[in-house]
Amino acid sequence: MSSYPAPLARLIRELCKLPGIGEKTAARLAFHLLKCNKEDVSELAESVGKLRLEIGLCRTCFGLSELDKDSGQGAECRICHDLRREREKICVVEEPADMIAVERSLEYKGLYHVLHGTISPLDGVGPDSLRIKELVARVQGGGVREIIVATNPTVEGEATALYLSKVLKPVGVTVTRIARGLPMGGDLEYTDAVTLGKAIEGRREI
Repeated sequence: MSSYPAPLARLIRELCKLPGIGEKTAARLAFHLLKCNKEDVSELAESVGKLRLEIGLCRTCFGLSELDKDSGQGAECRICHDLRREREKICVVEEPADMIAVERSLEYKGLYHVLHGTISPLDGVGPDSLRIKELVARVQGGGVREIIVATNPTVEGEATALYLSKVLKPVGVTVTRIARGLPMGGDLEYTDAVTLGKAIEGRREI
C-alpha cells in the first residue's frame, strides 16, 4: 500500500479487517468515500463510532438492543417488549444475525433466545460459555410451552441442540428442531447426500 497516501492507506487497512473485504474491495470503497460529499462521510464515521457505544444486549433474550442511558446496560429489545408476540414459544438461535434472519421469514411470531455461539469442545467452548443457564431460568419462570432450536446444521449446532433437549425436557417443556431439507426451487440431482437424507428423514404427510 506504499503507493497510497498515508490516510488512504490507513483506511484501506482498516476496511480489510472486515469479513469478506480484500484489499481491492477495500480500495474501491475508500475511493468511493473520497467521491462522496463531506456530510455523508461524516455521518458514516459518526454511525460507526457510536455503534459500540449505543448497542448492547437485550437483558432478556440477549439479542441486540439499544443501551439504557441510565444503567449503561442493554435495554429490553423491541421483540421482548412487544406484548403481541406469542410468549409461550422461544426460538433459540446461535447469534443475533440468526434472530434477524428468522424475523425476515415473517413466519415466526414468538420470542427468541440468543446463545452467542455453540458447544465446541475442540475450541474450548462448553455449555457454561453460552447463555444456556439464562434460557433454563426463563423456562423455569413459567409460561413457556415450546422451545424451537434453530441452531445451524453443523456438528456444533447439532451437539448444542441435543444438549438443549437434554437439559430442557426435564423442566417440562416441548423441545423441537427446525426442519432441514431441500430449498425451494432446488433439484434433487444437484442436492448433496446429507441434505437429501435429512429431507427424507423429516418428511411429513400432505
